Amino acid sequence: MSTRTAPILSLSEIVERSAASREAGSTLVLANGCFDLFHVGHLRYLTGAKDLGDVLVVGINSDRQTRLLKGEGRPLVPENERAEIVAALRCVDLVTIFDDPTVEALIRTLRPDFHAKGTDYTTDTVPERDIVREYGGRVAIVGDPKDHSTTDLIKNIYQ
Repeated sequence: MSTRTAPILSLSEIVERSAASREAGSTLVLANGCFDLFHVGHLRYLTGAKDLGDVLVVGINSDRQTRLLKGEGRPLVPENERAEIVAALRCVDLVTIFDDPTVEALIRTLRPDFHAKGTDYTTDTVPERDIVREYGGRVAIVGDPKDHSTTDLIKNIYQ
């Protein structure tokens, strides 16, 4: 049995693949996150994002950015391994690792039809909402209630 794994690509390769998909009439969706210690909340978020369109691109925060966002000792899983785990999901089509402090540059470059965020946001609190709306894209909130987190998992392990 062969397994299908989404390619892990550079930003320029993602742009090229996304353009080809758009020319073929596909809807592009962008989701992003650290995905450190992958859990069911991550899965539900990415599955919900895929339901919005044809091609799901996932941006993975680099190790450096994850450390800045989450604190020392994070990530627990290196960026290449986190990307490999996400790429193995059926709902994911393309993966890239980004080293910017926010996902804004990725959004500006890809111009996804949908920028998917988790339920810890509303469409009005998504930090990148104005950028997405500038070019006519839409922000969508997907996934289950924010009842799962890597931070909580880590706390439970060390209690």
